[in-house]
Amino acid sequence: MKTKVLILLAIGISTMGFAQKDEIKAAEKAMKSGDAAAALAALESAASTIGAADEKLQAQYYADLGNANYDLAQKGDASKFKAALDAYNKVISVEEASGKAKYTSVAQEKMSQMTADLVNAAVEDNNNQKYAEAADKLYMSYKLSPKDTVYLYYAASSAVNGQEYEKALDYYNELKDINYDGSDVTFTAVNVETGETETMDKATRDLYVKAGTHKDPKEEKSPSKKPEIVKNIALIYQQLGNNDKALEAYTDARAENPEDVNLVLGEANLYYTMGDKGKFKELMSEASNMAPDNPDLLYNIGVINMEQGNMEAARDAYKKALSVDPGYINALLNLSTTYIKKGRSLKK
Repeated sequence: MKTKVLILLAIGISTMGFAQKDEIKAAEKAMKSGDAAAALAALESAASTIGAADEKLQAQYYADLGNANYDLAQKGDASKFKAALDAYNKVISVEEASGKAKYTSVAQEKMSQMTADLVNAAVEDNNNQKYAEAADKLYMSYKLSPKDTVYLYYAASSAVNGQEYEKALDYYNELKDINYDGSDVTFTAVNVETGETETMDKATRDLYVKAGTHKDPKEEKSPSKKPEIVKNIALIYQQLGNNDKALEAYTDARAENPEDVNLVLGEANLYYTMGDKGKFKELMSEASNMAPDNPDLLYNIGVINMEQGNMEAARDAYKKALSVDPGYINALLNLSTTYIKKGRSLKK
């Protein structure tokens, strides 16, 4: 009896294998005729049993699954990019485990093509103000090509533009964790014939200068993106109402860029919203010392002092604002208000 059960089980497994092969053949036939949707339907019918197939059949299945999803993604269904990526990664993992690599090179080539498609689609999404969709595609591009960390940076920027703050925060923290710098060197030279400055790689620039077709070679380094990243982390935590995390992030941001007066203003504003007007006043004073010719800073210092009843300090701040900008109407009005309030207090 036990022997019969084993025979029946073997027959069942064999029949299952034939069914999987038939579905894969049907899918490949549909792909050849350009019907990726039919191919996907055929493959999905084998999805529940493919795990029991041998590694060779599994690799073929996932390669076809990747191809069908990728074809649909290229035809406009952006949701299929992720499914294609997952399928191609499955091809690679299955063949790594089996020690055979029949489909791996094809999967890797398709993934490389997909990166370019995703970036182009993300650019189009951003142009159409579909920022959340662009962020998803750019992040997927980064996962496809981790060496291209700039995709992660642009994914974070797109997420902010789409007001997807939690997603943007994840991306910025990931940028911070990988120590993303983002600075770059641009090589330029002036075309002798046209007089125009041209940008090119260093080797080409040096060759042209040596040949005499170009002159005035220059190298321009763009600033690091690290200060911007830590600043945005702080701002997003503040936006999400996580004040403790925001304060930690401001500490990191100011350590990264101690000369950025906007970071001091941001931290001051956070303390103000938390009700700590003393710390707000301290930071605003620090900011005014960093930018003594900024009338807005001086005006805000006056406002907080006036709210706290420190009329002399408020008056001094408003006068300083007016000395920088004599036409600053709000400072002038508030300065007169300090005298009115003083007069009222004397009458009492």
